[in-house]
Amino acid sequence: MGDVAADKRAGAAGPRAAGRLVGGATMDRQTTESTFNTTQENKIKAFFDLENANQELKSDLKDLYINSAVQIDMPGNRKAVVIHIPHRLRKAYKKIHVRLVRELEKKFSGKDVVLIATRRILKPPKKGSAVMRPRSRTLSAVHDAILEDVVYPAEIVGKRIRYRLDGSKIIKIFLDLKERNNTEYKLETFTGVYRKLCGKEVVFEYPVTDSA
Repeated sequence: MGDVAADKRAGAAGPRAAGRLVGGATMDRQTTESTFNTTQENKIKAFFDLENANQELKSDLKDLYINSAVQIDMPGNRKAVVIHIPHRLRKAYKKIHVRLVRELEKKFSGKDVVLIATRRILKPPKKGSAVMRPRSRTLSAVHDAILEDVVYPAEIVGKRIRYRLDGSKIIKIFLDLKERNNTEYKLETFTGVYRKLCGKEVVFEYPVTDSA
């Protein structure tokens, strides 16, 4: 697996702390120079090239940037490119998500693309501390939010937990049928990406509907 660690400085400081790359998008310069190998640099460059090459996305991409990218190997020689985006830009990315992912998957030649907002998990406060930890920063809340990012633009409409005889569990996630055309081909990728990011076993399905 080709892995690129998320650069927290770029996510925390924003564009002013980052090095300028193609087409107005930004990434931390030290990360670009010291962490990315040639193949990974080409993958990220493809992201930024879209602003110049794709008029449909040009205006939407000019103020966006990313934190990092990870390539994950899947069963059956399938590969996924996970792009970590700043949490504060997640709404802007959602507006162009379907178009952006479609164009990136064309450039990445068969690799599935998943966009994940960078989040930080905080440790529980010490006993007796007056400092409260926001629920959004707990492990379970962050994992739930990552799950929603992984399957976007589909919405999660149901969840079941099945316990195995050895005590382990597998989570079955049901996705909204409305986005089936945009997500069904990536269900195995969703499973692999979520397992890699959160260490949990999940399977994705669509609710069974009565035939007419």
